Amino acid sequence: MDEQRQVRNVRSFARVALVAVAMFGFGYLLVPLYDVFCEITGLNGKTGRVAEAAVEASYEADTSRMVTVQFVANNNLGMPWGVQPEVASMEVHPGQVYATSFRASNPTAHHTVGQAVPSVAPTVASRFFNKTECFCFDRQPLEAGESKDMPVRFVVSPSLPRHVKTVTLAYTFFDVSDQAVN
Repeated sequence: MDEQRQVRNVRSFARVALVAVAMFGFGYLLVPLYDVFCEITGLNGKTGRVAEAAVEASYEADTSRMVTVQFVANNNLGMPWGVQPEVASMEVHPGQVYATSFRASNPTAHHTVGQAVPSVAPTVASRFFNKTECFCFDRQPLEAGESKDMPVRFVVSPSLPRHVKTVTLAYTFFDVSDQAVN
């Protein structure tokens, strides 16, 4: 009887260990899988980053149509900066490169580093919204009391579905000062 119990215990342990290893492997692969999934589907507002020369060579401006692009800035909890877009919205022709900027101010008495995470709504538009230059590609340091303009250059693809008349580009700003390399 003791021998059978021991065999069952060893089998149970092996199964639990196998499940634990499989869970660890799944957790390890989840981030790259999520990134691939978002890039394929355009979910989570992931937008493309393209070279402006490639845009000018591959896109022809569709002057027969206008799309409204709205700009929004939000701070994550604990982010002390004041951030606002230069303009609330602009009318753009798909296929043409446009520029705007966001103004960030650090009202604190100490150096902080911020990182912006973009999202695009509606989700279907994220595959057709490409940034050629964006402050969101890098962390942004601001000294105490400093303010600066952060540029964004973008193009809406002429392939954007015709039923999409308004696209919203929103940035959420995070304080990453504790993660910044000094």
